[in-house]
Amino acid sequence: MSQPTDLADRYGAPAPWRRRTLVAACVVVIAAFLGWLGWTIWDQSTPDVRSDLVGYDIVDQHHAAATVEVRLREGVAASCTLRAYAEDHTVVGELVFAPTDGRSDQTVRTERMATSVELLGCTAPGQNRPR
Repeated sequence: MSQPTDLADRYGAPAPWRRRTLVAACVVVIAAFLGWLGWTIWDQSTPDVRSDLVGYDIVDQHHAAATVEVRLREGVAASCTLRAYAEDHTVVGELVFAPTDGRSDQTVRTERMATSVELLGCTAPGQNRPR
């Protein structure tokens, strides 16, 4: 029976610098990914404008009132959108307004009786997703 052959003797050993180079390249790629991930999380968690619908009231056949809370960075020109819906879920009114920081009351004119009001959100330049 023959003796087992050492694979390094048979095929040759890899150069020691190759392993170090591979480890260094992996570290660089992982560090770049973690940096990008951190930047993305920070950028998405700190928008220029954020908004919440505090409450709404159906005033009459052609008006609905809404109270909106807006947190706006100083010097940012934003735009917010409110929609009023009828009982059959059709849009009966829409209001686009320029918010101020803090709470504000807005009145949406409707074409017929509304049953609910929804805040679609606010956007700022460079912030396409309403918040």
